[in-house]
Amino acid sequence: MRTRSVHGGRHELGQNFLVHTPTIDRIVTLVAASEGPILEIGAGGGALTAGLTRLGRPLTAIDIDERRVATLRRSHPTVRVEHADVLRHPLDAPVVVGNVPFHLTTPIMRRLLRRPCWQHSVLLTQWEVARKRAGVGGGTLLTAQSAPWFTFALHGRVPVRAFRPMPSVDGGILSITRRPAPLVSVADRRAYERFVGDVFTARGRGMTAILATVTRMSTPAARGRLDAVGIAHGALPRDLSAHQWARLWRACADA
Repeated sequence: MRTRSVHGGRHELGQNFLVHTPTIDRIVTLVAASEGPILEIGAGGGALTAGLTRLGRPLTAIDIDERRVATLRRSHPTVRVEHADVLRHPLDAPVVVGNVPFHLTTPIMRRLLRRPCWQHSVLLTQWEVARKRAGVGGGTLLTAQSAPWFTFALHGRVPVRAFRPMPSVDGGILSITRRPAPLVSVADRRAYERFVGDVFTARGRGMTAILATVTRMSTPAARGRLDAVGIAHGALPRDLSAHQWARLWRACADA
């Protein structure tokens, strides 16, 4: 009898299973505030799956480990269980939830933010990732690039003892919600993302110098553009809100 997945063992698959009942209940409560069918990614041992079934909504659970899939199908006959890779699955349910393998957090997050169908997501990620995506301590490039279309919120820290086996770092619960009305047109998304990337990576001790460098406008013109959209001259890219990014983009794109 095979004791390892064809994809490798626990370490290759990043399997740290959530076993902490209060954390499971917290995630289920957050999901309960959403509407529609649910997709659970990386279902693993099925502890979160069991909690989600209490909501009485259509539930699909996916996992890359074929052994776990077989077990989930036996233990949760009312759940649609699929043997699938989250990096290839269409992620096409209105609600996406899961305990994300820590070593795959960034590629999963990037892929999720590119998919068009889902409306609400609740993810258990590394603590630092959850903090940064929620803008605690300042915004990040990925969050700023996604902010016109999504809102991010942090819902608490999850200690390592909530997992089996225990990972080396704590987790954090992060919710992501698609904005009903985007702050920037979807047609402008790639151009907007390039602009934000240029601003984040440009040299300068404040937004005046940074904007002047990125747009090749004069310093007085950069100050005027910042004044027009309500951004302090000495602010840094990490300080800008989603609405400020959107206003700055429009002001520079229309120039």
